[in-house]
Amino acid sequence: MILICGEALVDLVPGEAREGELAPLYPRLGGGPYNVAIALGRLSTPVGMFTRLSGDRFGVRLLERLHEAGVDTTEVQVGPEPTTLAVVELDERGAARYGFHTEGTATPLVEEPGELSPEVEALCFGTLAMVLEPGASVHERVLFRESERGRFTALDPNIRADLIGDPAAYRRRFHDWLPAVDLLKLSVEDAAWLAGSEPATESPELFEALRNWLGRGPAAVVLTRGSDGIAVLTGDGGMVEVEAAEVPVVDTIGAGDTIQAALLCWLRRSGALSDGAVRTLSEEDWRAALSFAAAAAGVTVSRQGAEPPYASEL
Repeated sequence: MILICGEALVDLVPGEAREGELAPLYPRLGGGPYNVAIALGRLSTPVGMFTRLSGDRFGVRLLERLHEAGVDTTEVQVGPEPTTLAVVELDERGAARYGFHTEGTATPLVEEPGELSPEVEALCFGTLAMVLEPGASVHERVLFRESERGRFTALDPNIRADLIGDPAAYRRRFHDWLPAVDLLKLSVEDAAWLAGSEPATESPELFEALRNWLGRGPAAVVLTRGSDGIAVLTGDGGMVEVEAAEVPVVDTIGAGDTIQAALLCWLRRSGALSDGAVRTLSEEDWRAALSFAAAAAGVTVSRQGAEPPYASEL
């Protein structure tokens, strides 16, 4: 089983606006780690989630949807705090920007789990859960502890810069995580922010930063490039690239999360859910893995909100 560690929240997504009025906001269940868990469940991959939910109506529905997707909720905590909210803005290309309401909500108040089930083969971390305290420190300790015990770990920082009060401190913390990370996946925008190399372009300086991070511990670094596809930098210094799926884009909510889930799904099905196995994947293997992830993301961006595909759709 792959255990997804991080937040579950509600995205408030804009609908069609009448002239002279603000667009109505519609609630959609989401959060980066939550989307990864739902996507893995829909891809028929054994998956569980470690998070804290509210007992309010949003939290109840978030929990129900996990069950509907076949996600194990043994490590889900429920508290009296309200659900974390994200207000979504979409640009003319369907790309999403987020404004978060986190103070006093359930996400940051997650408590440390006990011993994990022996069924847990791998853990995946990222997004707000690695930023908002005191929960960020809880997730960090779990990352270090389970990596030390030999479990496969994946990280998608999924940077939300508006919530990071001290960027330099976060970047230092990110560097500290890398020796405990087996698979690092991030977007071009996230990589540029972490490297301090704005604007977000694929410059030589950016790839120098990626190779530096690769040398600190991960077996591979996967870079998502929006409509330009996906690339992976491998431990032997190589790079494999695939194109994005050619589909009409409704919005990009959940696209990167779908890619992360599809990669983990492919690795598990291929018996490659370990640091050593990832380091021995061939160029052909990586092309197959990235193509599977691109196809899955293509389904997600072709419909509104974070609605990842089922295995039958691929």
